[in-house]
Amino acid sequence: MKRPKTADEYVDLMHQAVYEVDEIRSIMEEDSDEFAPFKPYIEELDSQLRKMYDDMVSGQYKFDPNGPELPFMPIVRKLGSRLPFGLLLKVVDQTHREGLDIERK
Repeated sequence: MKRPKTADEYVDLMHQAVYEVDEIRSIMEEDSDEFAPFKPYIEELDSQLRKMYDDMVSGQYKFDPNGPELPFMPIVRKLGSRLPFGLLLKVVDQTHREGLDIERK
């Protein structure tokens, strides 16, 4: 999965991340045993992603090329491959720190 090339693609990526959290929450209600590892983290992940998405939509979001990783990345590492959309969140973090994937000539 590559970094988005435009701001709109980045917003779409964030929207997808928020959707994925909603899906996990829905599945957790039906199959709580299989998704038990997510339970301690889902609320925090949800609030962080929604805030970031809301900041993007409202125009308050800023890339941070010299800053630290996004606050949800420790959760992504902790859950590892059990998190079905972990790669998506890694791309969001990479884009936040490195910017859009704009071709340079």
